[in-house]
Amino acid sequence: MEPEEFDSDVLRQFVLAFKKGKLKPIVKSQPVPKNNKGPVKVVVGKTFDTIVMDPKNDVLIEFYAPWCGHCKKLEPVYTELGKKYKNEKNLVIAKMDATANDVTSDHYKVEGFPTIYFAPRDKKNSPIKFEGGDRDLEHLSKFIEEHATKLSRTKEEL
Repeated sequence: MEPEEFDSDVLRQFVLAFKKGKLKPIVKSQPVPKNNKGPVKVVVGKTFDTIVMDPKNDVLIEFYAPWCGHCKKLEPVYTELGKKYKNEKNLVIAKMDATANDVTSDHYKVEGFPTIYFAPRDKKNSPIKFEGGDRDLEHLSKFIEEHATKLSRTKEEL
């Protein structure tokens, strides 16, 4: 509630609107990127539901902070990961500045940076947290391939 003038009538209208389900939450969000065609999709508060929670795609999402040294070190590896899987139609490699955007799902807890989750397309409310492995191309690729619901077969596998 962000009223210009606060009085009992304003509060009453707010409570009635809340009870009727007519209020929309205020979501902290950076502007939606105009061009989001790179190997790593940029997610903001306003696009979290449409990108991360999309039931058509598996999504690997990194929550980062711009000032975080570990995040800066991960950036080139994560971009390489995005390039590696760019031709996968049902897999999105994404990142979100968790200091400037609200995460609109309680299932994605961000308590440190970077935090990485894999959201299978059929289990968006049960994301799998990346833990215990090195944050390098090999371990992140293995994590994706272990949890992906639908990956194209590579030439090496054929």
